[in-house]
Amino acid sequence: MSPIQILILIGTYFLVLLLISYFTGKNDSNADFFKAGKQSPWYLVAFGMVGASLSGVTFISVPGWIETSQFSYMQVVLGYLFGYFVVAFLLMPIYYRLNLTSIYEYLLERFGPTSHKTGAFFFFVSRVLGAAFRLFLVAIVLQQFVFDDFGVPFEITVFISILLIWTYTARGGIKTIVWTDTLQTLFMILAVILSIIFINRELDWSFSEFIASSELKEFNKFLFTDDLMARNHFLKSFIGGMFITICMTGLDQDMMQKNLTCKNLKDAQKNMVSFSFVLVGVTFLFMLLGALLFIYANKNNIAVPLMDGAPKTDLLFPEIALNSGLGLTLAITFMLGLIAAAYSSADSALTSLTTSFCIDFMNIEKRPEVDQKSLRKRTHIAMSALLIVIIIIFKYVLARNVIDGLLTVAGYTYGPLLGLFAFGIFTKLNVRDSYVWLVTALSVATIALVANIPPKHLGGYVLGYELLPLNGLLTFLGLWLIRKRPD
Repeated sequence: MSPIQILILIGTYFLVLLLISYFTGKNDSNADFFKAGKQSPWYLVAFGMVGASLSGVTFISVPGWIETSQFSYMQVVLGYLFGYFVVAFLLMPIYYRLNLTSIYEYLLERFGPTSHKTGAFFFFVSRVLGAAFRLFLVAIVLQQFVFDDFGVPFEITVFISILLIWTYTARGGIKTIVWTDTLQTLFMILAVILSIIFINRELDWSFSEFIASSELKEFNKFLFTDDLMARNHFLKSFIGGMFITICMTGLDQDMMQKNLTCKNLKDAQKNMVSFSFVLVGVTFLFMLLGALLFIYANKNNIAVPLMDGAPKTDLLFPEIALNSGLGLTLAITFMLGLIAAAYSSADSALTSLTTSFCIDFMNIEKRPEVDQKSLRKRTHIAMSALLIVIIIIFKYVLARNVIDGLLTVAGYTYGPLLGLFAFGIFTKLNVRDSYVWLVTALSVATIALVANIPPKHLGGYVLGYELLPLNGLLTFLGLWLIRKRPD
């Protein structure tokens, strides 16, 4: 597929998104931008959340991770499933009872303004880094397979990507995203299924022959229970996955903002439960696709593409889809899936960052009504500019597999949120609000030190995703230390 064909495909795709934005953003009110008038059908939100949860990171990075990790990521995904039930039946009732726009307003009511700002700050850092991770992955693919041929610098590629997202989210916000995410999820799932079909056909396999093949058996181990010291042990991965879901969905304004657009709590819970099972199935398809990509590459002597002189497994899927002669249909399928997967999470991240900053830091609801819309629009532009800067920085500092990096960062930034919400929900104690920021900062600093302890000093134990619940526990204990004594 030539670069010009890819550009035409991207342009056509975004025209469709702009058309959706035109109809959903006619009102252009803050109420629609932040909460979609609380009229979103639950099944529409559930289907769209699949794409937002998986994103371009899953679409490319998970298949590229198979060679070194096999199917071990499925252990984390099973933990996700249990985490979603905690979100649906523990956290959602609180958010709906308080009728929140930003979920961090709960911390304001429970503890005070410092806790509120601290929680919002950690979400802000988490979501900026998470969205930048996802968009960085798409940008490097577009750069390597499209814009390099035109001599366009990486920085311009990033600017164009963010500009396109800003264009169709500026008016309708979350109301637009509920609908665009549905379309994007459909494209992404179709892309995975069709990619599996086309590559199997090229290998002269049926799907059942692929599943039974000896080649697949080299990649498909997903239960790792032999060595508790190892990072990928089942128990560590499962517990880590559960807490990742609780934090990165239940304590994340981005993911919860969609759920809060449902008409009522019951609809929101139906959305979360149905979405969780679909997500497990779709992620398993990504695992199969990843194994198939490496099998195909080995059989056809296709090398892992280089980026800045080093092999980058995240680029194997686009290399095979676009440059291995499998035909225009697979190339179009891949590009539609990539664009859909990437922008279904990036657009909602930009909207949630705008929402949180306006509600949690700017107190937009207390501003004069005549100024509220213009403040939201200026904030939306500022968040877009911030993402551009962070993504460009990643090009020069990011060396690891993107999904591994994303989940590692979550251990640092979501841990304080876990501790704050857990202390608020499971105790009736109040805290000295002005010291909350210090407790969370010390918790993150401690986890950073623990994470860098060499395994040989821990008896060979390799730390992994359990850093997130440990971070939350440290924050919880710190809050207990600064609790207010009863009168």
